[in-house]
Amino acid sequence: MLIKKHLFAFAFLLLAQLTRASSILIPMDDQQKDHLKSYGIAFWTLKNGEAVDWLLNYRGGSFMMKYAKALEDECKIRGVSYEVIADAKATEIATEVSDPSVNMDLVKLEKAPKMAVYSPKNKLPWDDAVTLVLKYAEIPYDVVYDEEVIRGDLAKYDWLHMHHEDFTGQFSKFYGAYKYTQWYNDDVKAQNAMAAKLGFKKVSQMKLAVAQHIRDFCAGGGFLFAMCSATDTFDIALSAANTDICENMFDGDNADPNAQQKLDFTQTFAFQNFTLDQNPFSHQFADIDVTPTRQVDRTRDFFTLFDFSAKWDVVPSMLTQDHDKVIKGFMGLTTAYNKSKLKPGITIMGEMKTGNEARYIHGEFGKGQWTFYGGHDPEDYQHAVGDPPTDLKLHPNSPGYRLILNNVLFPAAKKKKQKT
Repeated sequence: MLIKKHLFAFAFLLLAQLTRASSILIPMDDQQKDHLKSYGIAFWTLKNGEAVDWLLNYRGGSFMMKYAKALEDECKIRGVSYEVIADAKATEIATEVSDPSVNMDLVKLEKAPKMAVYSPKNKLPWDDAVTLVLKYAEIPYDVVYDEEVIRGDLAKYDWLHMHHEDFTGQFSKFYGAYKYTQWYNDDVKAQNAMAAKLGFKKVSQMKLAVAQHIRDFCAGGGFLFAMCSATDTFDIALSAANTDICENMFDGDNADPNAQQKLDFTQTFAFQNFTLDQNPFSHQFADIDVTPTRQVDRTRDFFTLFDFSAKWDVVPSMLTQDHDKVIKGFMGLTTAYNKSKLKPGITIMGEMKTGNEARYIHGEFGKGQWTFYGGHDPEDYQHAVGDPPTDLKLHPNSPGYRLILNNVLFPAAKKKKQKT
């Protein structure tokens, strides 16, 4: 009988504790079992109409949300580490991060953004890190490509990721190495067919129109995220709107011999004063990317995230939240950016100082904002055509992949009044 009384008292105390527990804290430091799926939990919460507090620089950029049994169950199902905390503890955390003397802040995430990924419908022999991590984190998105963009569908979305695309119409300059492969010829055929369907004489003209639609999407307030060759070819295409930079194997006629002089850098987002690589057998598009000139041993290939003021530089602080400030380098068709080619005012968020490389950059365009991230796959150092996709079950705590997911949540942030 005495044992039953003790058990009843224990159960009563436990129930009282849970009743007082008002929040769930998802730590994002080294105590987190699955950092990537944690973003999925935050997105799931937003999709269910509840707000999320993003605690910048608190335990690796942790999330805090109102307690609900369904939320706790979802954390358990997805294998995400969490802590049930009482109201007093939640208030204590909020007070701590708001203290003017500490480099922390609380950002309120209020509404799940509508996500789109610009990606080809035909199967190509490589994957995309963003779609891999969105699927792993269970964050829903729509796939759009040239037809949807030209049709005006981007107006439906808040956030767009540009797949590893070549917006110059040179088919990623794979002609020299892959012109006899089936996948390359199938892609060229599909791209030309779509250009004709949409009323363009050349793929390069279609891709320019797509790039301009994406530019207008960002100018109107959209959030744009791009990796690898989608970053520099986007700007190159915009700058070359009034000339022809494609040789005849790409579009059936010769490139303009004066193309370099006709580039208009006022049209670009991030880069200026770059020189085109007009060799059709080269994998390079311009001297924006440092891949051919970098002398970095793989064991020393790292880049460092900047420390921003969480209370004053809120946007770059959100985009650099991580449990590790030193990120393993990784290569791509576009690996990293020559800092001398960046426009004034561009925010460098990750760099390798010794190589004069910018790896992770951000800026504004019109009412919108964009982020460019060099490289193909944060957990595959030198991803080759035909290699299998990365299994993120083996990399649930990837600091490099976290940078992608920071951009996914960024549009959900409540806008703050400027302090300057």
